Amino acid sequence: MTKKHTARCACGATTFEFDTDPTFVAVCHCLDCKKASGGEAATFFGVPEEDFTLTGGRPRAFHYIARSGKGLDRNFCPDCGARVFSSNLESFPGTVFVTLGSLDDPAGIRPMLEMFTARRLGWAPPLDLPQFEYMPE
Repeated sequence: MTKKHTARCACGATTFEFDTDPTFVAVCHCLDCKKASGGEAATFFGVPEEDFTLTGGRPRAFHYIARSGKGLDRNFCPDCGARVFSSNLESFPGTVFVTLGSLDDPAGIRPMLEMFTARRLGWAPPLDLPQFEYMPE
């Protein structure tokens, strides 16, 4: 049975789904997210690991140590290279972080906050959301 939210990489080879409605949707301006997304910021949200189901493909994981010193696996499609989710997060055990852009229908999911705004580039205007210079507590 298909879950509420479906997602895929750019070529469609890697697919996954989950039911949880995102409760923590962040636009992150940290240097790690900039490198991972290839942009000024990354937009992502957490999904409980037990709700996350890989339905197609075999994503490749790149283990990364963030500036915080904590490890995580960035998962991407080995065919098209699109980053789709992060797993095995030492800072957030039991949670998979999904990239907003991987969703088949992201229209109803809105960011709730911006973090690491101390790293925001000068040309990127702040959104009308709670702002955190670093990680919110």
